[in-house]
Amino acid sequence: MFLALRDLRFARGRFALMGIVVGLIAVLAVLLTGLANGLVNDGVSALRTMPATHLAFEPGVQGNLFSRSSVDPAEARRWSQVPGVREATPYGNTLAHAKEAHTGKDVDIAVFGVEPGSFLAPEPDTGRPLEAGTDGVLVSRKLTDEGIKVGDTLVVERSEVRLPVVGTVGDASYGHVAGVYAPLKTWQRIQYGLPGEPPAAAFEVATAIALDGEPGSGAPDAQVLSVEESYGHSPGYTAEQSTMKMIQFFLYVISMFVVGAFFVVWTVQRKDEIALVRALGGSVGYLVRDAVAQVLVVLVSATVAGAALGAGLVALIMSTAPAMPIALVPGPIVTAMALLIALGVLGAVAALRKITSTDPLLALGGNR
Repeated sequence: MFLALRDLRFARGRFALMGIVVGLIAVLAVLLTGLANGLVNDGVSALRTMPATHLAFEPGVQGNLFSRSSVDPAEARRWSQVPGVREATPYGNTLAHAKEAHTGKDVDIAVFGVEPGSFLAPEPDTGRPLEAGTDGVLVSRKLTDEGIKVGDTLVVERSEVRLPVVGTVGDASYGHVAGVYAPLKTWQRIQYGLPGEPPAAAFEVATAIALDGEPGSGAPDAQVLSVEESYGHSPGYTAEQSTMKMIQFFLYVISMFVVGAFFVVWTVQRKDEIALVRALGGSVGYLVRDAVAQVLVVLVSATVAGAALGAGLVALIMSTAPAMPIALVPGPIVTAMALLIALGVLGAVAALRKITSTDPLLALGGNR
């Protein structure tokens, strides 16, 4: 690495400028990764934290299964007898608008209907758990951040169902809307009931049957999706993730060409030096290893610095703007940084042709 380190000291201004560009790209990559993770959390965190492994939807339904599927809650008993299924329970899912009864504060809510005492019913962080025969609900952190607390009452529009808040749970949102856990009977009244009246017997249904375990043979007719596969049926999830992945893809491609262009120009500028090393007996392999080492020094140092700065910015945004959907998750950030380094090296490979094709006669005054 003698030549690589010598060049880094000799042209430290140029390499510092290149490092700043790579570092800024790394900052942007971390911010985009944090935004992508934040959108996932804000869109499907209630599904991600669900203790179920699969959801059995109505057979033959197309499109958004969460809004179109209707199943008989009694099907849970049949599913619980299917080989491989440890537990099964009905699950309801709907978006609604509500007002706080005393202050009139408007809130959008995603109501999840679960059987109290089932494996799907969450344990409250504060307050008491769901109880059968009551309309008490558990609200997620997103609602508590908006000022809703235990003891308040939410009144759902259209159905006018009153939902006393009896407890709170952690991060649970669906379609960027705060999650509210209610007894299944309460969910049915919200979804199908008329003001002051319970839903008709024909509407005593659920959105899906939540399963814990891998269904084997003899399962009832249904569209069975893993919980992860069901993310694509939540509002806007697929479009958001496709958009973020496209932006990240172009960022990586741009970074590859930026790094490649810099090292091609730098290699052309030091063509005489490379020719002299070749004329003194330096092998092509030595020069290639030296060039790759130089690329790695610049890329790794700049990317690590940029990642640290980007992570700091994400943490700052999370603390000062909690409503913004952004999350600091180490795994995806490390992956993004590894991709930046790998693609940067790939882009710099274009400079290697200039090294391998340099004529040693240039150092002896040969034809340029």
